Amino acid sequence: MSEQTLYEKIGGEEAISKVVDYFYNELVLNDPTVNHFFDNTDMEKQRKHQTKFISFALGGPNQYSGASMAKAHEGVNIQPEHFHAIAKHLHAALAYHGIGEEDINIVIDKVATLKDDILYK
Repeated sequence: MSEQTLYEKIGGEEAISKVVDYFYNELVLNDPTVNHFFDNTDMEKQRKHQTKFISFALGGPNQYSGASMAKAHEGVNIQPEHFHAIAKHLHAALAYHGIGEEDINIVIDKVATLKDDILYK
């Protein structure tokens, strides 16, 4: 029997979609240190892309067809403090939805591997 993926463990795309909605609506868009990055963003499209991306990153099906991380963040000039604020909000959104600390750390570690593709672009 194969081991359950983190994607399956936390409830699949439906659960991840709820985390993403909370992440943006309650945390990111209310944080003046990072919300300006989304001033001209179609948030419905952003939420869908983020849900597909996180789903894939956690072992779900690869439905993500967006730009590469480097391309998606080109010209944005995200600094380390912005990256850390987003990671903190992701941690809080996952915890809010009952994801355990051990699993949250796995998610945050996966996000951290993208840091070089996101910062200073």
